[in-house]
Amino acid sequence: MSKKTSNAPKSKKNEETQLLALLKQVLPKATSDAELAGKIYEAIVAQLRVKNQATSFVKFCDRIPLPDLETKTLDEVKLQFAAAFSEGDVTIQPNKKDKSLTVEVVLPDGSQFNKEIKCRAVAPEADEEQEIVLKFVPFPVSLPGDPELAWLLAKRENMTSDEAGIALSKAEEEFWASKAGQKMLRDRVERNFPEFISRAPAGLLTELGLKRHYKLPEPIRVHRTIASQKPGKQ
Repeated sequence: MSKKTSNAPKSKKNEETQLLALLKQVLPKATSDAELAGKIYEAIVAQLRVKNQATSFVKFCDRIPLPDLETKTLDEVKLQFAAAFSEGDVTIQPNKKDKSLTVEVVLPDGSQFNKEIKCRAVAPEADEEQEIVLKFVPFPVSLPGDPELAWLLAKRENMTSDEAGIALSKAEEEFWASKAGQKMLRDRVERNFPEFISRAPAGLLTELGLKRHYKLPEPIRVHRTIASQKPGKQ
């Protein structure tokens, strides 16, 4: 796998983030109906989410080892799928005649994915290059009303501050649109940034190239260097 291929998923996510940011600007101008614009935006976000989930499901199926259809192996496979799709309902159906396993995952939003996996031991290809793992760098965030109070976040080192800001806005939109976010709103949790950043799942942020170091903000400290005493002075 070339470096260009390894970086393709990250480039795709950046393109989706830029597309959503553009839609957020264009839709209010294209229609005076704010409610309609919001519904169109949420529908596109939901469709992109389903598409990404389907891609992740197929890749997961392609990577998971299935050397046999023994009970121990099937239990391990089901556990791995349950961990990867924790909010979904996982069903497996072995077919000993075809030496295969049918996996079905149904998510709370109604999305359904299924795939047949043939028995095989999956091992990394000998000529496959190791994917470059990008490091996280500091990305402190503050609100306009209190710029001296900052949340200590991080972003992938290949992201600009503007791209990270767009990704953060997308994460906030997705969080409040999710099943968990909608339940919180019904429970009278105020829809604001502090509530979002303290409650958002780490996986949601990581998927968009972000990380939360601390859930609570910290005041920015102005450091003043202590002047050193001159030799001979007490």
